[in-house]
Amino acid sequence: MPYSLFSFQGIPFMDYPNWIIFFVYNKTYQYRKKRCKVMKEESSKVRRARRPIPNREELQKRLTALQYEVTQKEGTEPPFRNEYWDHDEEGIYVDIVSGEPLFSSLDKFDAGCGWPSFTKPLHPEQIVEKLDDRFGMIRTEVRSREADSHLGHVFNDCPAPTHLRYCINSAALRFIPKKDLEKEGYGEYLHLFEK
Repeated sequence: MPYSLFSFQGIPFMDYPNWIIFFVYNKTYQYRKKRCKVMKEESSKVRRARRPIPNREELQKRLTALQYEVTQKEGTEPPFRNEYWDHDEEGIYVDIVSGEPLFSSLDKFDAGCGWPSFTKPLHPEQIVEKLDDRFGMIRTEVRSREADSHLGHVFNDCPAPTHLRYCINSAALRFIPKKDLEKEGYGEYLHLFEK
């Protein structure tokens, strides 16, 4: 039987005794809760947003319908049909709302999930993690600190070095190519791409 959200080791959850389901669910919940608390405490060195955060009305005018749905209403764009899932140019990814620097192309990898995936953020303190138990799943939601934009989710299902997969919606990001970093005000990140 194929793996699914409703199976473990290929066996449907309904075939497991209730105590096993509760144990797995509770352990996952406790891990996510603890991780979110730790990330919340690591917020002392926050970098300020690059531009003022507009109100909801201004955002609706400035963002596309999909960008607004994703960043302001916790929506999810379709996999494999978004701007950056297979994008491999050198540069950084910033919050579409505030311009906060979030991820580097150096930490991007193909996770096969259809969304841009990163092993780590540029600055962990710029990312806020929140427990997300909607839709009957326990996940860790990822938001930008300054704009409070919904970005996606982080999962601990990848290989070393971090074992983390930041699965991010392209609609929440704007890409700044390496050649434009200085011009766009992100010159401090040029050193990342020096060989």
